[in-house]
Amino acid sequence: MSETFPYQANGERAYRNNPAIQLFGNRLFTDQTPVEFLVEFLLLTTSPKRIEGNGSFDDPLPSEDILQDWSNSKLEYAPKSRLNLKLFSFLGSSRLESRHKTHREHRFDLLNILKSKTALTGIGNKDDVVRTLENLFLGFQGAGSGRTWCAQNFLPVCEGFLAGERIWKETRARTTQPKEWEDLLNNPSYFFETGQRVILARGGEVLYLQICNALRQDKEIIRQWAEESGVMLDSTNNNDEQDPAWLHAELMRELGSLMHKCPKAITELAEFIDSGIEPETAEKTDFRSDSPRYVSAGWCPVESWQEGYLFAVELLRLCKSNLDVIDRIYLLETACAMQVLRSLAFQSARYTPTNHFAAWPGYRLAVSAPEENRPIVKRVSQQTVKMIEKQIFQAIRNEDRGIALPDNEKERNKVLKEADNRYAGKLFIKLAKRLGLVIPRRGAGARFVLNEQLLRLLVLTVVPKGGRITYGRFKEIVERRFGLVFDADGIGQAGEWLADGNRVYLPNDTDNWLQEMLEAAGFLLRLSDSCAMVVEDPAAACP
Repeated sequence: MSETFPYQANGERAYRNNPAIQLFGNRLFTDQTPVEFLVEFLLLTTSPKRIEGNGSFDDPLPSEDILQDWSNSKLEYAPKSRLNLKLFSFLGSSRLESRHKTHREHRFDLLNILKSKTALTGIGNKDDVVRTLENLFLGFQGAGSGRTWCAQNFLPVCEGFLAGERIWKETRARTTQPKEWEDLLNNPSYFFETGQRVILARGGEVLYLQICNALRQDKEIIRQWAEESGVMLDSTNNNDEQDPAWLHAELMRELGSLMHKCPKAITELAEFIDSGIEPETAEKTDFRSDSPRYVSAGWCPVESWQEGYLFAVELLRLCKSNLDVIDRIYLLETACAMQVLRSLAFQSARYTPTNHFAAWPGYRLAVSAPEENRPIVKRVSQQTVKMIEKQIFQAIRNEDRGIALPDNEKERNKVLKEADNRYAGKLFIKLAKRLGLVIPRRGAGARFVLNEQLLRLLVLTVVPKGGRITYGRFKEIVERRFGLVFDADGIGQAGEWLADGNRVYLPNDTDNWLQEMLEAAGFLLRLSDSCAMVVEDPAAACP
């Protein structure tokens, strides 16, 4: 049986009823979008938190002392709801049937109060000012267009945009027929459900716990693993990515400042609209020091510390990169989604009974050119898409490694079908298609490719800041950290990993498309016909 962090969860109902949750943590789910993985992760870093027996803390991560003393205790956090801000920004883009009378009236009141507090020093109209603010905040919509207004999320460019899940209960409202907004506030959890986790479905919590779990590991264990796996963590130029204490301190600082990169005026406006013009809603639905509303953050597999450590390194590099606010957020969003894919692939490689592929990390995903015209490369890439789904399929059925399944065959089949479709193999494929890592989105012949966003993520998280590495080393690190292969040798290994075990032999120019893609993006510096460098800063590649 897979051990779980931060507490042994085998007694939890979710654990007992779903083999994918047993294996991958509570929980990675198909309906959670990439931006919502990031939103939930950042909610944890910015919200007040507490650990049973270790007190509460506001820092992005637990201190080193807390991490080392953490034993069989749940992590809880208290996210804000920001109902006023969401109502102000998203009611106009929500489903018509979800715009309850009390919502429309309260928004009308918010607009009037905002106008009354707006002072114009020159020519202008207060209605135009309010409309401009509406458009401004709607422009930061991150996910959920078409949903009920309270189930939508902002792009997380600042702390003022981070909000926990609230699901409007239409049926309850029809039954009880509340007349005023105050009627909703008298029992906010009844009308605005917080416990369903259908939008922020816990995936960001799993990623956060993976990092906490990784940073608890002994330094010598990290060094030995880094050497044996070949993930090539940087230990030069005052960087020691192989030291969890150093990584913890750097991440603590960078995550602490991440939500302050956006102009301060945006956060102040968001806070003013949410709690400044009408404070009662925030007081009754958000965190208060005298009455905190904590929610549990679930668990992750203990074995996932390895992928968690890689994710921590990648987050740090993205936080330190020279990017503007929006670019960094989009890349962090992509990094979170790629971490979910890696978590599924790494853990399934550990638990697949028929996986005898010895090279770390236990699988190879053959990446083809976006406009691939070689049938053999397409075929291998397509086969690795099917094989990774098969590996996940087999892993959640591996009862020899402690996966618990119902004895009743009918119930067993039902549980496994649910896991396959929403928490395991289909999750991998659906999320990979969302990222553009797998094409086409619909139809047969799905294969692995790269787009500009994924390529940029790989370069910024593999090449040291301001540095350069050889093109061959770049491919080797990507292979070891993500299992992605591009050239003749790597795709040959992918052939060995496939069920038939046959090695594929391809010409040496198989990965020319990748060099061309790197060069077009400004990341490749050609020193000679036989030597090229991948650079983190495109300006360094300019002649």
